[in-house]
Amino acid sequence: MEIKKLILLGILLSTFGTVSAKTKVIAHRGFWNTEGSAQNSIAALTKANEINIYGSEFDVWLSSDGVPVINHNATTDDHHLLIEKTSIAELKKEKLANGEYLPTLEEYLLKGKQCKNIKLIVELKPHSSKEREDSLTAMVLDMVKKLKLKKKVEYISFSLNTVKEIIRLDPKAKVSYLTADLPPKELKKIGCVGLDYNLNAMIKNENWFSEAKKVGIKINVWTVNKEEDMHYLIKKGADFITTNEPQLAKELTNNK
Repeated sequence: MEIKKLILLGILLSTFGTVSAKTKVIAHRGFWNTEGSAQNSIAALTKANEINIYGSEFDVWLSSDGVPVINHNATTDDHHLLIEKTSIAELKKEKLANGEYLPTLEEYLLKGKQCKNIKLIVELKPHSSKEREDSLTAMVLDMVKKLKLKKKVEYISFSLNTVKEIIRLDPKAKVSYLTADLPPKELKKIGCVGLDYNLNAMIKNENWFSEAKKVGIKINVWTVNKEEDMHYLIKKGADFITTNEPQLAKELTNNK
C-alpha cells in the first residue's frame, strides 16, 4: 500500500509540478493602498509582510550629502524638495501621506530585516550623473552586505548603467531591468536574472514571454492592477506581478 501511495504521489508531482512555479506577487511601493499606510512608508513595508506575499518594492535616491533615502519621485511629496539637491537633515523633516517621516534606506532595511515573510525589492532610481548612480549603487550593496541581507534583497533599475554596476560589484546579485528596450536574450548576456517590464511593453512584445523562458530568465510585469490583466499574465506564465492591489493579486494567484 505504501509503495502504491508513493507511486501516486510521484504521478501527482509530475502532473502538477508547475504549482511551485506559480505567479508570485510583489507590492508596488509596499502595501500602501490600505488604511494607515502610504507609498514607500515603513507601514507599507510591514503591511506587505503581514499579507505574506513574495516581495515589497521600494525606491532609493541619494541625498545631496550622500545618504540613501526612500522615495518614488525625484522630489518629495511634502514640500517638493529635489532629493539630489537636498541634505539629509532637510529630507528627514519631510512627511509622507500617513504622517511618517521620509525614511532612510538604513531604516527601511532594518525594518525589512524583521519582516520574515517577504523579499525586499530595491529599485535604484536613475540619477543626474553616472558618478552619482555608481556612488548610490556601491552604498546600497555595502549596506545590504553589512546588514546580512544579501539573500533577502533583489534589485531593479531603469538605468542600464546601474544594472551593470550592480552585477559588476556583486555577480551573484539578483538584478532585473525595467526600461523594456532590450530583449530577454540581451539581458541574459548582461547577467540579469530577469526582465521587469511594464504591461503594455509585454503585450506589444508577446514573444518575450517565450524568449525569456527559453533563455532562462524570470518575468516580472508592472504595474498590474486590473483583474483581467492579472489573469492574462498568469496564463502567459509570468513569474511575478508587481501591483498596487496585492491582496487581489494574491487571491488570483493563490499565493500563500
